[in-house]
Amino acid sequence: MSGHRMSKKRRYIAWAVAGVAVLAGAGIAAEASMATTVSRPAPKVYTGRAFDTCTAPSASAMKAWKATNFYGAAAVYVGGKNRGCAQPNLTASWVKTVSASGWKLIPLYVGAQPPCQTSRNPEKLTAGTAASLGATDGADAVAKASALGMKAGSTLYLDMESYDTTNTACTTAVLTYIRAWDKAVHAKNYWAGFYGFKSSSAAAVAQAKDRTDLPDALWYALWDQNKTTTADWPFSTALWTGHRRGHQYMVNSKETRGGWTLTVDRDDWDAPVAVTG
Repeated sequence: MSGHRMSKKRRYIAWAVAGVAVLAGAGIAAEASMATTVSRPAPKVYTGRAFDTCTAPSASAMKAWKATNFYGAAAVYVGGKNRGCAQPNLTASWVKTVSASGWKLIPLYVGAQPPCQTSRNPEKLTAGTAASLGATDGADAVAKASALGMKAGSTLYLDMESYDTTNTACTTAVLTYIRAWDKAVHAKNYWAGFYGFKSSSAAAVAQAKDRTDLPDALWYALWDQNKTTTADWPFSTALWTGHRRGHQYMVNSKETRGGWTLTVDRDDWDAPVAVTG
């Protein structure tokens, strides 16, 4: 995610180390749509180009970029102890301003990371703390998003970085944390999304045999520069259908639009976003 904790080189290395064969997930039943799964406000879906960057840009930069009509949505880091960048611009006023100009926002929360992950993070989960940390962090994600003006019905995305998914004990702990985070988010009438790597963290969720309390939407990192959420979809075609997929397909792209230069990751988006305004 634009080097919010790891450099591009380190993230490629982590991805390669954690890489496992991603099977099609044969036998997984199609999942229910978000609109019919539970009774909470219907999600707001955006389809088109999106970007994510470590620090939310200024309102002036966002206005200039919006005028070019290249991107229509932007991911912002709303919280989490492992959030890597300061957010001087990210306030309720900023959210109101950029939303009024037409931007759709994708709230991202950098929660506890896997116990077997090699990177150093302020917060790591363990088998013993996974459930309680997930519940605490999920409630915190809702509180942070709500304080920014992101209302019930918004989809909040949990950022889980790459790790060795061949470590079954680690994956079990990670899934326990994810389920607890999702339940806490759902309890406040928000939807639960997930960002992860195609070959590790996203694969662990996609291949989980127990489908209980898993994310409502999946945002997968696969840096193939292929703008699509279908042609390179690496999991069962029955999973996360019905506008519930995001694809981070390019990282560290330095772009100048409307006189403002930002380094961003590019995403193809066909999934729910925040409810604002």
